[in-house]
Amino acid sequence: MTLHPSIVRATASADGTLLSADAPLLALQREAGSDLLGPLAIPQLAAVVRLAARLGVTVSRPVVAAAERGDIDMWVRARSDEGPDGRIVSLAVVDWSERPPLANTGDHSRREADLAALADGWTWQIDTQLQFQMAIAGTDRQGALPTQPPSPGSRFSSYFELQSDGEGDMAILRGFTQRRAFRDQVATLVHDPDQHVRLAGFPLFDLAGHLVGYRGKACPIERPPALARADTTQLSLYPGEFGKRLDRSLRQPLGRIIANADTIGAQLEGPLRPDYADYANDIATAGRHLMALVDDLADLQAIDRPDFGVIIEDVDLADLGRRAGGLLTVKALDRHIKIHCPDADQMLVARGEFRRVLQILVNLVGNAVRYSPEGSQVRVVVEREHGQARVLVIDQGTGVALEDREKIFDKFERLGRDDPGGSGLGLYISRKLARAMGGDISIGGTPGEGARFILTLPALD
Repeated sequence: MTLHPSIVRATASADGTLLSADAPLLALQREAGSDLLGPLAIPQLAAVVRLAARLGVTVSRPVVAAAERGDIDMWVRARSDEGPDGRIVSLAVVDWSERPPLANTGDHSRREADLAALADGWTWQIDTQLQFQMAIAGTDRQGALPTQPPSPGSRFSSYFELQSDGEGDMAILRGFTQRRAFRDQVATLVHDPDQHVRLAGFPLFDLAGHLVGYRGKACPIERPPALARADTTQLSLYPGEFGKRLDRSLRQPLGRIIANADTIGAQLEGPLRPDYADYANDIATAGRHLMALVDDLADLQAIDRPDFGVIIEDVDLADLGRRAGGLLTVKALDRHIKIHCPDADQMLVARGEFRRVLQILVNLVGNAVRYSPEGSQVRVVVEREHGQARVLVIDQGTGVALEDREKIFDKFERLGRDDPGGSGLGLYISRKLARAMGGDISIGGTPGEGARFILTLPALD
């Protein structure tokens, strides 16, 4: 491994133009096909520049850049300042180490196998919202498009019904979560459940390293024997075994990552450079986001099963509203949002399952806090109307357009939002849970004047 003896510096404009650079970075820029006063052509560095310019703060990140001579590991510090001609980002590479390219190892062989898996079938491509962008027939005998090919803009989940393997896992979920290639994912066509296909795909990235979608192949296959066996055995294995596998494969390691990152960020083991502490906090935040996604996927698997059920008991909606508001108080304070909950002496008893109602309300109040403007208010109101008990979560955001008020409850639907705030499953899961308890979730309010999500449950007579 080769270490660079000094700090390597560069400056760039907010739009990603490289203004100046020390010799090592300039050589890397030219190798990537650009030059001074041209676009910063090293995707990982360009992403750091954009982040620092957007936030207006100092950002520190590890970066790995590929060069002809091998990989270059860097620790990059980017500082954003106002210059005479606009915002300028100053880059300082405080650690620069070069290592030779990897030999032909198992990882390379696995990549070759992933590519080989895409040799047959017809081609599909989806964006980050899991919506089809195209479907193209292949050249082999199995590459003919189905009689009803997916149309651009339609949802991936509305066309393919994914099937778990003998262990209850799904290759495509692992691939999507890790932003890696996947293969051997079995699915059926929603419009023709007797037609089975094998899916394989790989992620697509833009020049800045951002995920922009997936491209893959769908190859028709005979009904796999494993699926026939699963028809009679999977009900007894699921969801308990699935939860155990998630706990072992994802929850436990994510929990350790979050705990260790929190320890580092809190500097419990001793003082730390501020940018390192900030990076540890970024890791913990990302880990919690992934943990929430895992929980959503587990819930999704459970509620979509035909044997899913809930416990019906007496629940106090006013108490649950206060609990949900209390759980999200700190998050709301971070955005200077005030949550108004039902008064302590209020009570409204309904029929439902305590933990599922609380889960719904935490999702609704959490969404209200996430998408409301800073300094606004979120109200949780309970009322009884026509024999039904209702909880209203009312915010002061932009509201939901009339044409989107049913669409928003679809799987993975986020109405075009590209923020990392959620998976697009929360409202779908919440409505399914509400309906399983004999209730529903609807949306009221005037567009442009805030959203009003209404949870309705049978009231106790």
